[in-house]
Amino acid sequence: MRRTPFSKLLIANRGEIALRIMRTARRLGHGVVAVYSDADCDARHVREAHQAVRIGQALSSKSYLNIEAIIAAAKASGADAVHPGYGFLAENEDFAQACSDAGLVFIGPSPRAIKAMGNKAEAKALMQAAGVPCVPGYQGEDQSDAAMFREAMLIGFPVMIKAVAGGGGRGMRLVMDATGFPDALRSARSEATAAFGDGAVILERAIADSRHVEIQVFGDRYGKAVHLGERDCSVQRRHQKLIEEAPSPAVSPELRAKMGAVAVAAVKSLGYEGAGTLEFLLDREGHFYFMEMNTRLQVEHPVTEAVTALDLVELQLRVAAGEPLALRQEDVTYTGHAIEVRLCSEDAARDFMPRSGRMALWQMPDCVRVEHALQSGAEIPPFYDSMIAKLVGHGADREEARRKLICGLEQALAFGVTTNRTFLVSCLRHPVFARGEATTAFIENNRDELIEPHPSSSVDTALAALLLHVTHPHAPSWQSGRSLALSFPLPLRLEIAGAVHELDLLRERDGAYLVSTQGEQHRFEIDAIEGSAIRFRAGELMETARFHRDGETLHILHGGVTLAVRDLTLSAPQSAVTSGGDGKVRAQLNGRVVAVLVKQGEPVAAGQPVMTLEAMKMEHVHRSAIAGTVSAIDVAEGEQVTTGRIVVEIEALQPAR
Repeated sequence: MRRTPFSKLLIANRGEIALRIMRTARRLGHGVVAVYSDADCDARHVREAHQAVRIGQALSSKSYLNIEAIIAAAKASGADAVHPGYGFLAENEDFAQACSDAGLVFIGPSPRAIKAMGNKAEAKALMQAAGVPCVPGYQGEDQSDAAMFREAMLIGFPVMIKAVAGGGGRGMRLVMDATGFPDALRSARSEATAAFGDGAVILERAIADSRHVEIQVFGDRYGKAVHLGERDCSVQRRHQKLIEEAPSPAVSPELRAKMGAVAVAAVKSLGYEGAGTLEFLLDREGHFYFMEMNTRLQVEHPVTEAVTALDLVELQLRVAAGEPLALRQEDVTYTGHAIEVRLCSEDAARDFMPRSGRMALWQMPDCVRVEHALQSGAEIPPFYDSMIAKLVGHGADREEARRKLICGLEQALAFGVTTNRTFLVSCLRHPVFARGEATTAFIENNRDELIEPHPSSSVDTALAALLLHVTHPHAPSWQSGRSLALSFPLPLRLEIAGAVHELDLLRERDGAYLVSTQGEQHRFEIDAIEGSAIRFRAGELMETARFHRDGETLHILHGGVTLAVRDLTLSAPQSAVTSGGDGKVRAQLNGRVVAVLVKQGEPVAAGQPVMTLEAMKMEHVHRSAIAGTVSAIDVAEGEQVTTGRIVVEIEALQPAR
C-alpha cells in the first residue's frame, strides 16, 4: 500500500471550518497550524491552533487565496500536510499541485481530478460522455458576449449563468429574459473573478420548481468508492444554500440507490480520492440531472455525519494518509433525520444584504450541534462569507429534528449584528417546509410571508422601556423597593425597527413597574436580573427574556423574537435622508467598490444602477432614488467604504416651467 503519513496539519482556511478540522485532527493526534489575514489576527481559530502564521492583508486575494504565502507558512511551521477546508483554494488545482510540489500532503483529490470536476464545463462534458444525464446548456470555449447571448437565445429563457470555477452561488445569475442578460453576464463574471480568479461561465436551462439534491461520495487511491446518501439543499437564497437536510423528503430508497450508483461510477472512472459531492437537480417526475461536482468537503457535511455516525473529516485524513477505505457500501446505514441551517450576518428584509461589525453578545444553544468561531465582542469583517455559524438538529424523524432546530434557534443569542435567525425560524415553521415539499423556488414563492416583519407587540415595547430604564447606569436599583417609588411618570422615547414609541414609566409603591403606551398599560414585577437574563411577571405569567445593553442600544430576545431598541429620550428628532431622496446615494454596507457605473454630468433615471459594491464575496448594486444628473462621484473603484458613506451625488431634475 502507498502510505503518505503526516503529523502536522496546516489548515488553509478560517473561522468555523478551521475549528471543525482542528477538532478531528487533534483527536487523531495531529498538530494543527492556523493561517490568518490581518482581519483575523485575533480570531478563535488563530488562538486555538498550536501555531499560527500570518499570510497577508485582509482581502482574500492578498491572503487566503495567496498560494505562495500558504506554502511558505507550511514550511515555516514544519507542517507536512494541508487541509483546504471549503471555499478559497479548496477547489484550485494549482494549489493542490503546489502542495504536492512542496512535498506536502494535500487533503483532497489529485490536481487532475480537481481540474476535471472542479471546472463545471469540463465536468459536464465528462459526465455526458459517461452517460450521466445533464442539464441542457452551453459550456463552450467561446466566451465572447455575442457568443454567450446567441447560445442563451438557443437554450431559451429563463437561463442560468454559472461560473465554471468555485461554487457557493457566487458568479451565478438567473436570467428571465433577453433584456437582462448583458448586465447579468457582466455581474456574474465580475463576481466569479473576484471570488475564484476566473471569470469564465457556462449557461444552463433553468429547470423550474426543482429540488437540489446532492450525493456525498468518498474514494481512496486503491480504486474503492462509496456513497453516503443524499442531502436535500433546496432552500436557497441567491442560489446559496440556507437549509440542508438528510435524507431528502423526496428521495425513496430506490432513487437513492440509483443516484448513488451513478455518483460512485463517476468517481471511480476518475480514480477519485477523498471527499466529493455530485450535485443534481431533481424534477417533479423523479428525473435527475447532473449540475456539478464539488471536489472538497461541503459546508453541510454535518447532516451526513449525524445520520451516518461517521466523521467525514476523519475519513478525509485517513484516505489522504494512504489508508484504504474501511467502509463497504453495505456498511453505510442511516439513523434518523438531520437538518442544518446556516446562520448568516445578513438582513433578510433588505434582500439578504450582508452585515459586518461587532458581535456585542454571542451565546449559542446546547440542545443542537453548533459549528462556529465567534465570541462576544468579536468583529465580523466585511471581506469574507456572511455565514457565521451552522446549527444542526438531529432527531428520530424529520419532525423531531425540525422541532429541535427551531428550539435551538430561538435560544441563540446574536446581539450587535443583524442575522437571519428569525428568517430561518420562519422557513422551518412554514407549512410547505414542514410538509417536506420545499423546492429551489421555496423562498422566492413565499418571500413576503417569510420576510414579513414581526411587529413588536405593546408588551415587547413596554418591556423594552422597562429594560432601558433599569439597565441605565444611573437608574435606581430595581431591588430598592418601596422607598424609591416614582411620584410622577417618567417619559421615555425609544425606536424599534424604525418606529418611534412614546411611553410613560411609573414605579409603584410595592416595587412593581407600570408602563403606559398607546393607551395600554402593562404591569411588570421583576423577580430577578441575573447576567443577561431578566425574569419577570406580567399578569399571571412568569417569563424570561435575554438582553444586552450596548451604549444607547438595547438588544432583547423575548418569545423567540430579537429586538434592537434605541433610546431616543434625550435625542433631538432627526430628519430621514437615508432613503436617497436627497439625491445622495449612500453605501448600504461595508464593502469594496468594484464598479462605478456612471460618469459625472451624466443623466440618470430613478432606479438606475450607479455603483456596485462587493462585500462578503457577493456584489450589491446601488441605484439612484431620483432622476437627475450626476453631480459628484465620491469614490473610486477598488476603494473600501463604510456603511452610510456618500458614494454618488445626484442633482434632481428641475421641473419644467
